[in-house]
Amino acid sequence: QVQLVESGGGLAQAGGSLRLSCAASGRSFDNNHMGWFRQAPGKAREPVARINWSGEVTQYADSVKGRFTISRDKSLNTIYLQMNNLKPEDTAVYYCAGGGLSPSLSSDYRWWGQGTQVTVSA
Repeated sequence: QVQLVESGGGLAQAGGSLRLSCAASGRSFDNNHMGWFRQAPGKAREPVARINWSGEVTQYADSVKGRFTISRDKSLNTIYLQMNNLKPEDTAVYYCAGGGLSPSLSSDYRWWGQGTQVTVSA
């Protein structure tokens, strides 16, 4: 059974940092694109960042460029999202996704995590 488990969410102040982790189990994602999405209350889910299978290509939503960094550790079957200079508008449930179906930021994915809450106070 494939599982993606996010961790690292929580409460941060504006200007602060958080690091999200997504640990995959049940299969290797070495050859898969991986991504992070978020969904704020009352809003549609939106893509945040994507990393290709090799880790050499990354893409970001304009709203997080220069503040967020996606990375992966194949030895741990884990991806990360380093979030710096957080803003209240970053408040959302963040989801990890694996098995991207196309090489685009808004690609659909085969597997999804349960999500982790990130709350940024002003």
